[in-house]
Amino acid sequence: MNSFKKQVTETPGGGNALGCFLCGSCTAGCPVNEIDDAYNPRRLMRMILLDMKEEVLASKELWKCSQCHTCVAHCPQDVRFADVVRVLRELAVAAEYAPVSLAEKVTQIDKDAQKQRIDNINKLLA
Repeated sequence: MNSFKKQVTETPGGGNALGCFLCGSCTAGCPVNEIDDAYNPRRLMRMILLDMKEEVLASKELWKCSQCHTCVAHCPQDVRFADVVRVLRELAVAAEYAPVSLAEKVTQIDKDAQKQRIDNINKLLA
């Protein structure tokens, strides 16, 4: 039987997850963690490495990642946590822990936030 961590690493985008040594660099630089202590990339990685499939895939925290890739830039092991989050979201939807509509809405929120940021900067610079 496949372990959860193996399932994550065998899914495109999750290949480097086993390289994580839980240093916390991903969490220390995370802008979402700065405003929401409940969101903790290191904790999610630990849960993956401990094969806590149900807890990870049912976690509301998966959907808070803004996909800014700051964690990727800070990771000394090139784990690419933002990519791992995308894998976890796909697995959560496939295993029916979350509806497809949630994934679609979160993607739209991210696009809207990026557009709003650029629009606001352009207004400041006008």
